[in-house]
Amino acid sequence: MPPKAIIPPGSGDAVRQLALSPGVLSGGHLFLTGMTGSAPTGEMPVDPEAQFSNAFDKIGAVLAEAGLGFDAVVEMTTYHVGLRDHFDTFAAVRRHYVQDPFPAWTAVEVAGLRRDGALVEIRVIASAETLL
Repeated sequence: MPPKAIIPPGSGDAVRQLALSPGVLSGGHLFLTGMTGSAPTGEMPVDPEAQFSNAFDKIGAVLAEAGLGFDAVVEMTTYHVGLRDHFDTFAAVRRHYVQDPFPAWTAVEVAGLRRDGALVEIRVIASAETLL
């Protein structure tokens, strides 16, 4: 089966502008593009908790478009600007979205992200075996 782009409603402009797919279904997995915490309006909140929730909500929209939930996430990589400044807040927000059995997770501190003001970019891989 060839790879299939997963594009949730409302993300068409970003898909065209950035020439990317929010998710790609391939080989029994859904690979998601890294998500930052911008609001639906495109604005980047100053509040870290709002950014983290927005990023997870965008991930949830891609998962839902593929017919999956957060329970399908098997791996998560998070890239943080100022990791130690907001890690506890990020971990608390994350717990609202992922549950036991928790996905494998790597958190990396970086000097910067593509979006000005972004504190985190979250990339996940989900098992899509139930869709096969």
